[in-house]
Order: sequence, then C-alpha cells, then structure tokens
Amino acid sequence: MAMQDLIKLIQDSPRVAVFTGAGVSTLCGIPDFRGANGMYRDPNAARMFEIDLFDADPAFFYRHADTLVYGNSETRPGPVHLAVKRLQDVGKCQGVITQNIDGLHERAGSDPVYAVHGSAAFHHCRSCGKMKTFEEIVAIRAQAKDGVPRCSCGGVFKPDITFFGEMLPEAAFYGAMRLAQSVDLMLALGSSLTVSPANSIPPLTVHRGGKLVIVNAQPTDYDSMAEETFTDLQEFADAILANF
Repeated sequence: MAMQDLIKLIQDSPRVAVFTGAGVSTLCGIPDFRGANGMYRDPNAARMFEIDLFDADPAFFYRHADTLVYGNSETRPGPVHLAVKRLQDVGKCQGVITQNIDGLHERAGSDPVYAVHGSAAFHHCRSCGKMKTFEEIVAIRAQAKDGVPRCSCGGVFKPDITFFGEMLPEAAFYGAMRLAQSVDLMLALGSSLTVSPANSIPPLTVHRGGKLVIVNAQPTDYDSMAEETFTDLQEFADAILANF
C-alpha cells in the first residue's frame, strides 16, 4: 500500500480514530522512550515514573522531568498533531487516544483527547489532595531550592501522570476503549505498542471488524494484525495536510 492508498482508505472510512505514542512528538524535539535516542537509554530516566521511588525521593522525578514534562511548556504542536487536528476539522477523525503526557494534541486543538497515561495539566498533593495547575506548579518549583513543589500542608505535589504501579485514569481508558470499538479505521501513530494495557486498545477496532494501520519507525508486535504499516510519520503528516 502506498501513502496515497492510505489517503483513499481514510476517505472511504466513515469513522476514524487515532492512537498516538511518543514518536509523534519527536518531530517537536521531545525524545521518545524506546527509540535509538530514547529516554530509556538512560537507566535513571527509565526509573523516573516508579511511584514507590517518587514517594521515597520525589526530587529524583523532578530532576529528570524537565526534558519530557516541564521543559516543553512552550513547545508547539508538530506536523502529526496538526494533521490529526485536520482530520478532526473535516469530520473524519472521531477522537484521539494518546499515551503521551506532553499535552500537544490538546494544544493543537484536538477534542476529544483520551490521555490514557494521564496528564501534567493538573497536580495533586500526595498528602491532602489539594490540586494545582501546571502553571502554578512551575511557579512553585521556581521558588523551591530542590525543585520539588510542596503543598502548604507539607505534602508533595505529583502530576496526574500515571506512574508505574498506578491505575490508568478510568474515564480516559474506558472512553478510549469505547471509541476504538466504534470506528471503522484505527490509525496507530508513533507508538511501539508495547506498554500494557494501553496497547490493548488499537486491536479492539480489528476485533469489531474494523481496520488498523500502523505508522511507526520500528516494527511492532501488532504489524501482522494491521491492514498496512508505514515508517515515516513526516510523510504521513504531509499527505494528510495535502489531501484534507
């Protein structure tokens, strides 16, 4: 299948959903996790989302979180985010499911967005539950000597990102499942499809009789299930923006 064939497949599909991973944000300068230059090449970064470590030493997370979370507050949506928004604008895409925590789909104006691994848009105190916005946390961190945002009760603020050892946000996860089961075509973009249980969502479209197309730089375990696979996200984005 050529890229133009994919465009026709999208045009011929009444209902389309998009599932995205870290690869779609690499075009914005944000590193992915498991790619050639991914964050998990650094064993310290690989531990930054362990909830037990956060509770024992929150400074560890905040020392390593700037690249992925707090250092990209001015990052603009990239070509894939804009292409997905275009598909929504023309009524083709029914919703976005993302594993990403960078908020770039939201900044691009996509809606609905099911952030199945949570978001840094809000933070909650681990002791009293008080909530702060991302912007408020950035300001608090700027005043903290160790960079750890603390609540007036003495507790530590944690972003509403799903750490290893935590449950996925229920509303987002079940909303994503319902969307996947309701569409004719699922576009899985920039995801290795290795992280469970989020990787169980794209196959739901196939199980309900729809089609799956994967665009990812590396092969995935679900390639055999896909109608077709592609490797170039920039080419995909260019094709969408040129044809819709």
